[in-house]
Amino acid sequence: MLKFNIRGENVEVTESIRDYVVKRISKLQKFFEDSVEATAHVNLKVYPNRTYKVEVTIPLPYLTLRAEETSNDMYGSIDLVTDKLERQIRKYKTKVNRKSREKGLKNLEFVPSDDDSAESVEELKIVRTKQVSLKPMDPEEAVLQMDMLGHDFFVFQDAETDGTSIVYRRNDGRYGLIEAE
Repeated sequence: MLKFNIRGENVEVTESIRDYVVKRISKLQKFFEDSVEATAHVNLKVYPNRTYKVEVTIPLPYLTLRAEETSNDMYGSIDLVTDKLERQIRKYKTKVNRKSREKGLKNLEFVPSDDDSAESVEELKIVRTKQVSLKPMDPEEAVLQMDMLGHDFFVFQDAETDGTSIVYRRNDGRYGLIEAE
């Protein structure tokens, strides 16, 4: 059962927008077992140039679904993000269900369907493995290393905490830091 937490930034979440979000995203419930309870966190944003961004995060017991879309139409963005989430579910559910059967687990959150194919499992195949030695450094040095290599992320050992961390380039061009616990 999906619950909804819908927020608006620079936009009032009207009853019609709320109903449309619930109607579209509720269609994803067909992929989940009846016993799964989750909250769909929906964030609607309007930018000064009149573009609309819709972000949806659905944390599930074994997976977190997340998608965002931006367009010139609020309802169009909702449709696009729903389609993106459905593609994610279709892509991952075959893999998740196959792994759960191998481990003897039953009743994961995805309901199997007939349209899953070996092709979707093939897409997830790891084609290259790299081994890295983690050099102690601060996050700023890690960002410089990442930029010099032309990568979108960089794994390093944080010199201050001695833990493993990751810096990454965000879609907005700024940088993010992930610290492992």
